[in-house]
Amino acid sequence: MNGILVIDKPAGLSSHDVVNRVRRILDQRSVGHLGTLDPLATGILPLVVGNLTRLAQFYTSSEKSYEGSIRFGFSTDTYDADGDPTSIPRAIDLSLDHLTRIATEFQGAITQLPPPFSAKKIKGVPAYKLARKKQDVPLSPVQVEVKEFQILTCEGDTATFRARVSSGTYVRSIAHEIGRILGCGAHLAALRRTMVAEFTLADAHTLASLELARRGDRLAEDRPTNDRLEDLFIHPRKLLPHFPSVAVNEEQASRIRTGQTVNLPVFSNARFVKAFQGQRDLIAIATRVAGTLFHPGIVFPAPTSPVPAKL
Repeated sequence: MNGILVIDKPAGLSSHDVVNRVRRILDQRSVGHLGTLDPLATGILPLVVGNLTRLAQFYTSSEKSYEGSIRFGFSTDTYDADGDPTSIPRAIDLSLDHLTRIATEFQGAITQLPPPFSAKKIKGVPAYKLARKKQDVPLSPVQVEVKEFQILTCEGDTATFRARVSSGTYVRSIAHEIGRILGCGAHLAALRRTMVAEFTLADAHTLASLELARRGDRLAEDRPTNDRLEDLFIHPRKLLPHFPSVAVNEEQASRIRTGQTVNLPVFSNARFVKAFQGQRDLIAIATRVAGTLFHPGIVFPAPTSPVPAKL
């Protein structure tokens, strides 16, 4: 099992919890994720499995999209609904027009202070570990890009929104800052990730569906009953769509697998190319040397039997 699997993460589990569950389900140790989701959040959590864990380096700056809700009236120490209140709850009369105007201040390139309860490292220690111990969390502002932040509805003390942001952006911080601007406090009440890079909710599967497919049983009622475990993985040809694909013959494949440069007929000026043997066997990500001459920078070994993970 080598590939990318998109899980629809349920609320209450950390990204690491999901990774561990998938390791047990697949009986495979080599599983990692392409971007953390907080326990409160749901939605797209792409997982790299087996030999294709090496693809993670190409997804470190992936764009992400979210939808969610912000509750106004008090702030929390985690900037979301899982935290403890840090201000006295108060009644608030919200205006959709007013919130819409404030939302425009959080679009484009902005400087953002990460939440104290975050995975940002401070002298090698995750900030949330210091925050849990009530220690100072001296985080530095970071530059991020908010490509879209739109308030959709406003009712009572809650507003819903849609956002599209660069990697490293904390939507929790945006919610907290809007509350600060309004002077009433606010926190993220709910969050669902709807896109990461080329992956959307249409690609996602529940952990229950994965377990059923692994046992060879029928999947959830809303999915075809003839799906196999292999069918739950993203087709390799759909990965990294901005890299052109090229099919290689036996001789070229042999050269690639031994780390030798090879001529590939690519009608593109792209720096990287995906080399396939057959329809599904991604054997390398090759880097252009000159013209049509490519060096296999990342070579994926032939599939082997997975090592069962310890329960």
